[in-house]
Amino acid sequence: MTESEKTTLLTVKHEIDSDSEANDPNYQLVTDRRTLRTRYLAVKNLIFDERDDLSSIDSAKFKSIVNDLESLHQFVLKPREQIADAEALLDITNTLLTSVKATNGDGITISDFVDSLVRDFAKQSSRPDGRTLIDWKKIGIEYSDASRSSRGCRTMIGPMDTQMKQRKARRKRARLVENEQPAEVDDTDIKKKTNTDINMAAMFDILRKHRIVRLEQLVLNRNSFAQTVENIFALSFLVKDGRADIKLDEKGIHLV
Repeated sequence: MTESEKTTLLTVKHEIDSDSEANDPNYQLVTDRRTLRTRYLAVKNLIFDERDDLSSIDSAKFKSIVNDLESLHQFVLKPREQIADAEALLDITNTLLTSVKATNGDGITISDFVDSLVRDFAKQSSRPDGRTLIDWKKIGIEYSDASRSSRGCRTMIGPMDTQMKQRKARRKRARLVENEQPAEVDDTDIKKKTNTDINMAAMFDILRKHRIVRLEQLVLNRNSFAQTVENIFALSFLVKDGRADIKLDEKGIHLV
């Protein structure tokens, strides 16, 4: 491939890439964002160049720059443009602050304020004494641009004609589980305890009379298994209370 053919191919490729970028919406968005940041940079440079005229009363530079920032702010969508917008506002704020600090330390005096009112808002008077009248309606119209939101009276429950909402009475929720009742005391348990006490007393009387009794003779009832269990139960209480003791003799017989 000759050098001329290579050059032609590169030119065609560049034209194709340019056409694809122009038709790409993402590329167009990036270009618009870059243009927006460039315009913000121009505004910041303008603030720096016109910093001496921004605080002047007769200068319209301040209002013009603020209007430019407001129009640019409508197109801010991404963080980088938000940073540029914030930096521009910070620059104009610092410029005005520096200008105010450089002026008279006492600030605007009462005489300067009154002179400004007479100069800008005085109206012709038909009074015989020739006293100057102030057009307060014009002052209100001028100030309305700076304070458009009206401030109302704040109360605890809002406007006076607003009635407090009645709270709905709370209703008890139905329980999802069945009602539980305390367990009934079985009379048989009481009788069992009473029988145990009787068995303990009878068994203790036998031990006290005979002193030593073989275990199987004391508790075993060959005709009633239940009675045998109750006797063993009663004997266990006697042993627990220390009123009886179970031992083994030389022949391996259990004695109580």
